[in-house]
Amino acid sequence: MSSHIQIFDTTLRDGEQTPGVNFTFDERLRIALQLEKWGVDVIEAGFPASSTGSFKSVQAIAQTLTTTAVCGLARCKKSDIDAVYEATKDAAKPVVHVFIATSPIHLEHKLKMSQEDVLASIKEHVTYAKQLFDVVQFSPEDATRTELPFLVKCVQTAVDAGATVINIPDTVGYSYHDEYAHIFKTLTESVTSSNEIIYSAHCHDDLGMAVSNSLAAIEGGARRIEGTVNGIGERAGNAALEEVALALYVRNDHYGAQTALNLEETKKTSDLISRYAGIRVPRNKAIVGQNAFSHESGIHQDGVLKHRETYEIMTPQLVGVSTTELPLGKLSGKHAFSEKLKALGYDIDKEAQIDLFKQFKAIADKKKSVSDRDIHAIIQGSEHEHQALYKLETLQLQYVSSGLQSAVVVVKDKEG
Repeated sequence: MSSHIQIFDTTLRDGEQTPGVNFTFDERLRIALQLEKWGVDVIEAGFPASSTGSFKSVQAIAQTLTTTAVCGLARCKKSDIDAVYEATKDAAKPVVHVFIATSPIHLEHKLKMSQEDVLASIKEHVTYAKQLFDVVQFSPEDATRTELPFLVKCVQTAVDAGATVINIPDTVGYSYHDEYAHIFKTLTESVTSSNEIIYSAHCHDDLGMAVSNSLAAIEGGARRIEGTVNGIGERAGNAALEEVALALYVRNDHYGAQTALNLEETKKTSDLISRYAGIRVPRNKAIVGQNAFSHESGIHQDGVLKHRETYEIMTPQLVGVSTTELPLGKLSGKHAFSEKLKALGYDIDKEAQIDLFKQFKAIADKKKSVSDRDIHAIIQGSEHEHQALYKLETLQLQYVSSGLQSAVVVVKDKEG
């Protein structure tokens, strides 16, 4: 039986920290509704104390969603925690996310605090948050660059003060698979509590390992993954939630864990975020990229046409994509070309297809891809070639600096 991995979506908070991204009020609400439809467990709707706009957005989301927990971010400041309370008090499931940095570099250069000061702040502010919220999540910012013994002390202090969710942020994308898993194993074995503690992973992609590290955290004992749709976020972005979810689904044999996401809403959710963020999803992006279910190699196309699982480990329909694409290009073979003709409505015998295929290959060698329009032109040109009344002999175009343009066209009829 698979264990349940909670999904904590921070597209509206960490995702909006992507340079150039600034969702409108209406866009934030629409995104939240789609995330609820997708089935995420918790939405970090924003940082209420940061601005009036953020406060109002979090408040509106909290008042609108019916099943998903709504979370607000707060520094270890009572005014921040109060702002989250006021913004989320009407939510079906309000959550506060309290954080403070714990790494030596942050303590020395940003906070100007000692370790003892940090521990005292954690105790004071988590205790205060627990008076207002049933669920308090605590994050030791830059956890992966924090000495492990001190990290254990910070987490134990937060748990003793009432936190029931502990998030371990790889704030600058510094950690790697085994190291990150070891942190979770150490915490789950060292921190004691009479309450059930949920450990959560929050990974950044600075070294391209956010998804890998998130999965490693599950192996280390994490039961919640934080991330964003399409992996958007500060610098190189966050763990892409769609990739984590599908990795768990496809490799359930290894992880033995699943999310509660409605996977068929994945592509729709990705497209919505892409449109509102103004960030095009790369064609080769895993799960939701345009090429994710496309096969151009002739060998691959032939295999997929015979049996999909030869080159696909999941169906496009699983994530809400209507069908597998077989784009035609210079590597496409006769089988794929024949299937394309059928898809376009042509019934052409095999002997006639031989010449058409030669024409197709000639075009494919000159173009990056061959469109349906190109295929239509090949066929129509072949069908009507004998009916041609004129032949283009030469075409000369002239353009001079004055702006005058001219063209000289020479055509010949059958008689020359």
